Amino acid sequence: MPRNMPRKKTTDDPLAPVTLAVGQEELLIDRAVQQVVAAARAADADTDVRQLDPGELTPGTLAGLTSPSLFAERKVVVVRQAQDLPADVVKEVKAYLAAPAEEITLVLLFTGSGTKGKGLLDAARKAGAREVACAKVTKPSDRLAFVRDEFRAAGRSATPAACQALVDALGSDLRELASACSQLVADTDGTIDEAVVARYYTGRAEASSFTVADRAVEGRAAEALEALRWALATGVAPVLVTSALAQGVRAIGKLASAPAGARPGDLARELGMPPWKIDRVRQQMRGWSADGVAVALRAVAEADLAVKGGGYDPGYALERAVLTVARAARTPRQ
Repeated sequence: MPRNMPRKKTTDDPLAPVTLAVGQEELLIDRAVQQVVAAARAADADTDVRQLDPGELTPGTLAGLTSPSLFAERKVVVVRQAQDLPADVVKEVKAYLAAPAEEITLVLLFTGSGTKGKGLLDAARKAGAREVACAKVTKPSDRLAFVRDEFRAAGRSATPAACQALVDALGSDLRELASACSQLVADTDGTIDEAVVARYYTGRAEASSFTVADRAVEGRAAEALEALRWALATGVAPVLVTSALAQGVRAIGKLASAPAGARPGDLARELGMPPWKIDRVRQQMRGWSADGVAVALRAVAEADLAVKGGGYDPGYALERAVLTVARAARTPRQ
């Protein structure tokens, strides 16, 4: 087919002339690339795959990779961090978008967080490129939906409680969630329920940084220390613990200074918390005083500095912070 004759462009065909993967969720970015490569190799097992970083693309490189082949060789050309391409290369890519080569699939990965590369991204969209959204999955409800979709794609049934238990146990890392779903599918039969998840991942939920923070702000020092040691033993980053502690103490400070008698819904909007968290923080703030909040925040700030390189023993710094927060939760009111 002559180069100037456009191929049919669709929004769902992995073999569309151009695919955009936009976002910062690495697992989804990798899957977008894998889907295109798998489709290309299903059509031609000898498909040549080239993956390039911005520094490897100079004027003329793309033209060389996408020039017609004597043997009509199928190629997948993946350009990573397309938002960082230099201006002269962007100009060449834009020209290519107007007349993509037959048997070539160009994949542009936009993984920046700002507006850099917007001109090229807009040009690709205008040209009818297929687009795959790869935004960071930050909401608990979206992670839950991700887990459900993983089981569904594998042809397995999982109860809502099982999906929630897996998210609670493993947290926000999509790769870890995907790996856990794959393991459960491979290792078990029948419907995956909460008991199955507990058998494989018991203790992981209790090891989360937020559980450490919850126990500490509730004044339950022994349980907070136990959760902290388990969290560190299972690979939870110390900085996540200090972040959770800070969030927990700040939430108590915010709610303590809020108008008395306000409804949870109103407080949620004013304080930027979901209504369920308002109820939890109300229970946790019993025994706290303004002085206690101040002492706890200083302790957490010191621990945060220590785990980021300002101290020799992050584990000790965290234990000291947890104990200080737990004691502050029982500070007598003046």
